[in-house]
Amino acid sequence: MDTNHYHEQAITLACQGEQLVGVVSLPQAQPGTTPNAPTPVPSTGLIIIVGGPQYRAGSHRQFALLARALAAAGTPVLRFDYRGMGDSTGALHTFENVNDDIAAAISALQTTVPNVKNIALWGLCDGASAALLYYHATQDARITGLCLLNPWVRSEASLAKTQVKHYYTQRLRQKEFWLKLLSGKVAASAASGLVRNIKIAFGGLGANAPGTASQPFQTRMAMGWTQFKGPVLLILSGDDYTAKEFAEYVASNAAWQRITVLANVQHQKIADADHTFSSTATRVSVETLTLAWLKALHRP
Repeated sequence: MDTNHYHEQAITLACQGEQLVGVVSLPQAQPGTTPNAPTPVPSTGLIIIVGGPQYRAGSHRQFALLARALAAAGTPVLRFDYRGMGDSTGALHTFENVNDDIAAAISALQTTVPNVKNIALWGLCDGASAALLYYHATQDARITGLCLLNPWVRSEASLAKTQVKHYYTQRLRQKEFWLKLLSGKVAASAASGLVRNIKIAFGGLGANAPGTASQPFQTRMAMGWTQFKGPVLLILSGDDYTAKEFAEYVASNAAWQRITVLANVQHQKIADADHTFSSTATRVSVETLTLAWLKALHRP
């Protein structure tokens, strides 16, 4: 990436009495343009919502590289640290409790880049979940696009179902597994774990503890997705249990099936990608898909 095509600016964001730290990646004038001429900035900016216990750079600098690629192509991008993570102050908040952080990030990007009127949210794993939960809670009219990668929908039942289908089924087809089982070399805990997962996966055991919320986060995610009418880009990895778990969850839930086939949803699968798209090829694929999707958002 030619660093002449973007520049970056560190900013701080006020959030519920705490200070968040972020980096804005901005387009820069291309060679051959009029000296000192303002760089044209689209009306849509992008917020990267981090997933898991990560800070704004991301695994293998994933978010930093994505932000720079998008900025070099013309889109202002903000990546930031939640409260309690990275360089931000305060107590650590889970993805279910970062609505204030996301709202602060949106306002900060618009303040830093006044041309930005519309916002696309880009989230990986529970960052994707947080984006949907934010929209469900706020109905923020500034949000005009959602890019969701390997959304996190885990429950005890969904994990058990994924393990049974994608791990245990494969193991049961292996001759060495049965030889170990018959010889007593398969630990009793492993065998009992298989039985328990089968019961949970197919309804033999309750997946939720007594007293859990009447609206689990997966339901609120679905409601947010249903309420959102703008373009949605769903990217799934082909070699990732979180993506497989999401696919299993959708397949077993009629409401989710209706959501994911809506006309505003674009599906993409990167066959050999792991959870964080760690190879150069899969990372570039994510950049390319995101850029193509953003071009449609930039159209008047």
